[in-house]
Amino acid sequence: MILKDGAACLRNLIHLFRPASSSLTSKLGACYFCTSHVASLQQPGKPSVFSSDDEYADLDWDNLGFSIKPADYMYTMKCSKHENFKQGQLSRYANIELSPSAAVLNYGQGVYEGTKAYRTEDGRILLFRPDLNASRMKIGAERMCMPSPSVDQFVDAVKQIALANKRWVPPPGKGTLYIRPLLIGSGPVLGLGPAPEYTFLAYASPVGNYFKEGSAPLNLYIEEEFVRAAPGGAGGVKAISNYAPVLKALIRAKSRGFSDVLYLDSVNRKNVEEVSSCNIFVVKGNVISTPATNGTILEGITRRSVIEIARDYGYQVEERVIPVDELINADQVFCTGTAVVVAPVGSITYQNKRVEFKTGSRSVYQE
Repeated sequence: MILKDGAACLRNLIHLFRPASSSLTSKLGACYFCTSHVASLQQPGKPSVFSSDDEYADLDWDNLGFSIKPADYMYTMKCSKHENFKQGQLSRYANIELSPSAAVLNYGQGVYEGTKAYRTEDGRILLFRPDLNASRMKIGAERMCMPSPSVDQFVDAVKQIALANKRWVPPPGKGTLYIRPLLIGSGPVLGLGPAPEYTFLAYASPVGNYFKEGSAPLNLYIEEEFVRAAPGGAGGVKAISNYAPVLKALIRAKSRGFSDVLYLDSVNRKNVEEVSSCNIFVVKGNVISTPATNGTILEGITRRSVIEIARDYGYQVEERVIPVDELINADQVFCTGTAVVVAPVGSITYQNKRVEFKTGSRSVYQE
């Protein structure tokens, strides 16, 4: 259907979403831009921070991995409670100053997003559907009682970060520039309540494959002791407080040689939800199934894109409850996410039993 490896996946997805005459374009609302458009993104009357050439940063592009390598510039804007965000600005990547009583530090009032910039063979820099990240941040911010940037402000910030840091965008096929927009309650509080001030940040780092296995199939472990999210909680939004609780299960699984953890629902412990860092898909025959986003599962941008493309290619796609027993009997399994792109699953271990799935030639994610 789609991809042979992470880089190819991103290339194919971006290609399909570029403005063109295809029917997918109008349906998916693509966003892309070229480095030649730098001038239109600069703030009037302010000196440009964009480099005048296309030289690359001094990095080993063949061995990027997925760890922080801060690019040159970050973007910041602030607002007070009950106000709207004003125009932000670029500055050199640096530490930020926060009050010890900042709401984000004391009560975890924060949400974040992740998106990527990709360099094409002809030198353009493309973004993958940042408007959807902007919309998802607005939903998450509302859940966490925070103001949020408008969609246009968010997309403009991401564009500025990508262009200001264009020498950190890897060469074609070598990786991507991961962009992290972050919205936090930066104002001081003591009693439990919303912060009086909010800060929106965006910074970037070049990255390669998310998993150490690279493009090799993943080996997942189904967690039965810990859960990722519960009904009525914030599992369906990208709240910063969702992620530290999964570390114990994740570290334990990785110490046993697994790639990541697959979580079950918190009520019955019988239905598949999602992996620590990505959504999951199950393939049986011509049917591709993924757990429905019912408030405990993050609505991934890549997840949504794969669903749309799969349906366009003639697959029957179902968003529904998936019992773990059905997962075990699947033909193929794969994961999706901004960081992981599309990753095949080679095996899943459940109750000390390892089940293997079809990968490689003629798999759905490669067709």
